[in-house]
Amino acid sequence: MTGIMSEAELHQIKQRLHQGERQKAARGELRLPVPAGLAHDRSGEIILNPDEQVQARLGLVFAKFRELHSARAVMRYLRKNDLPLPVRPVLGLAPHDVVWRQADSPQVLSILQNPAYAGAYVYGRRRVDGGRISHGVYRPKTTKVPIADWEVCLQAAHPGYIGWEEFMENQRRLANNINRYEAGHSGVPRKGAALLQGITVCGRCGRRMSLRYSGPADDYPVYTCRADRHHEGGPLCQEVRALPVDAHVESILLEALRPDKIAIAIAALGQIEEETRQLERQWALRRERARYEAERARRQYDAVEPENRLVARSLERVWEEKLRAAEAIEQDYERWRQDEPLVLNELDREALQRLGEDLPGIWHSPATTAAERKGILRLIIDEVILDQKRFRGQVWFKILWQTGATSEHSLQRRVHAYGDYIDLERLRRRVIELNAAGKMDKEIAATLNAEGFVAARGCPFKGENVWLLRTRWGIPTVKINGTSANPDRWPDGSYSV
Repeated sequence: MTGIMSEAELHQIKQRLHQGERQKAARGELRLPVPAGLAHDRSGEIILNPDEQVQARLGLVFAKFRELHSARAVMRYLRKNDLPLPVRPVLGLAPHDVVWRQADSPQVLSILQNPAYAGAYVYGRRRVDGGRISHGVYRPKTTKVPIADWEVCLQAAHPGYIGWEEFMENQRRLANNINRYEAGHSGVPRKGAALLQGITVCGRCGRRMSLRYSGPADDYPVYTCRADRHHEGGPLCQEVRALPVDAHVESILLEALRPDKIAIAIAALGQIEEETRQLERQWALRRERARYEAERARRQYDAVEPENRLVARSLERVWEEKLRAAEAIEQDYERWRQDEPLVLNELDREALQRLGEDLPGIWHSPATTAAERKGILRLIIDEVILDQKRFRGQVWFKILWQTGATSEHSLQRRVHAYGDYIDLERLRRRVIELNAAGKMDKEIAATLNAEGFVAARGCPFKGENVWLLRTRWGIPTVKINGTSANPDRWPDGSYSV
């Protein structure tokens, strides 16, 4: 009984300690570790890291995510330009010093998902939820807590790099980048041939449509809604062939952007110059840090006694390494300056402006990837609602533009039988009229193609199609010779029986 009471007393003491910690955190007075972009001053207040390179690098991360909308794309951009990220390691000889490491996806995500960079004081982002015994040791399991369930969240508690509204928008965008169509996520633009990948919505059930590829080489994308099959075990809700819809949406998009070609070209020029200025700023801070490290190593070498060769040799070796590192950075900077001039000359500006005004040429260029086309499309279009069962022989779709406007369109779709043809009665009347005018089947087919008619399977009409339709509808062949026997060869080059 004494042992049980002792355990209970220890549990109560632990609970009181945790409650005191929570109360102190609720007042914002509990000192928590801060990421590399922040620091504590002498009074204990949280401030931005005084290091300008750290501030500039983190500002670049948020700016590029605002532009690229993908953490992985930001990571690739940082690695392409050899821009490491500042990290404050928890473990190590100097756990509170900032070190620079090559960018990877977890580091970029930790920056974008950290509310401290939005100026918020947060307690309770993670909790211990169960655990398991591994090799005889109990290992607790730590899980993330949703933002709405954080115990303490004090907004604007200290300076930050972004605002709280932008932080919440970044979290929604990161969650939407996960390819989960069942949850309504659109995912990031990928390299498939389907232009509307991730932003198509079923016009019958309202769920987001997924994507599959058909054909012998799996190169024909199809938008499909599997909600009824997954939820109820029934047939597919609907499937829409992607290529005709994509071509129609593509023409609508380019036509909508045609009045703004000059503005787009000017904006592209401004973006290129702004990106060059950002990179020049990063290079300037990086060179300054390298020079400072070399100068610091020199001062340490000068401060040692000349007779103490045991220490002097080590400091001399460190100084030489810092000098070589600074020289390598200067050489990399010169190579970057040759490839990326800081100021565009008039010829380059005129060429870029002509290129920016030729938006269809950029769109159809082989150098433009499918992911880039999808990225351009998503800047203008939010969602596309598809329904191919609303009208016979048509694919009806509604475009929800990013401005909030909507527009409805339709196009003729491929059907397997003429019973589902878009305008069967008009086609029948036209065949009867042309046949009564004394035209042969091939001539009727040529006339139908010239008037914009398309056969059931989406191909042009041929004489065989017209003969099949006449036979089905009971339209007799016109005797061009009246009641006399048919000639051996008709005027169109075909032979009689």
